[in-house]
Amino acid sequence: MIKHIVLWKVKELADGLDRPQIAAKMKHDLEALRPVIPAIRHLEVGVNCIPSDAAFDVALYSEFDSRTDLEAYMTHPAHQAVVGFVRSVVTARHVVDYEA
Repeated sequence: MIKHIVLWKVKELADGLDRPQIAAKMKHDLEALRPVIPAIRHLEVGVNCIPSDAAFDVALYSEFDSRTDLEAYMTHPAHQAVVGFVRSVVTARHVVDYEA
């Protein structure tokens, strides 16, 4: 199994949205991928609720049966559409993928 974790910091304002609205849209759009991309075994998105300078704003935790399934997710057109929005509203991103 592959576990895929991504953390994002988002801009204060972008695309006419403020930080909480951006985070909410990211959560909604990412969670909407579950029924669309069969390779997703598990997916959850959290929005940070305890602000601090060290905190990120949005976290994605997802699981895939294989690296091939993770690649299918990463290249899926629905995921790529979400990536386009995310890239336009984030200031920092960290990723870790590991086998469990």
